Amino acid sequence: MPALSLETAWLRIRNLRPTDLPDFHAYRADPAVTRYQGFDVFSREQAAEFIAQQTHCEFGHPGQWVQYGIENQRTGRLIGDCAICLQEDDSRMAEIGLTISPAEQRRGYAKEVLLALLDFLFGLPDFHRVVETVDADNAASIALLESVGFRLEGEFIDNIFFKGRWGSERQYALLHREWEARSGR
Repeated sequence: MPALSLETAWLRIRNLRPTDLPDFHAYRADPAVTRYQGFDVFSREQAAEFIAQQTHCEFGHPGQWVQYGIENQRTGRLIGDCAICLQEDDSRMAEIGLTISPAEQRRGYAKEVLLALLDFLFGLPDFHRVVETVDADNAASIALLESVGFRLEGEFIDNIFFKGRWGSERQYALLHREWEARSGR
């Protein structure tokens, strides 16, 4: 399958590259970025290793998380990353994730990326459902998901021991028919 490349008005979603290392490491090493994420701060070496591992991943393999860079088309700089994992037992469903550099937050980029990912996934033949699991305390991500039509499917109380404490998570989902009704397609 060819490399994934999506363009929006301001952004390009594409495979991570070794040249992304300075920008990628800058935000992945920020404790504010990792606060609600399933990863901890990255050293420069960990960031380089992660990017190198992702160069061998491509979209379309169920059960495999693939991380993509989010590039500002105007500057050519990496401003974040997003991930897609097709469900292992049914590739008509996927989980997604999204990280935006703090320097680039509150500009609408997260919503722009989320809408592009949804357009892409729901444009695949017979694609059915997208889910995202978020930290129950991550109000910004919850508001973003709800703003594009995701609905809360459940809250899991103290279900994960995360960064030295018990944490709760929420699962949000959006079905193809809900996306079509919302987007007028």
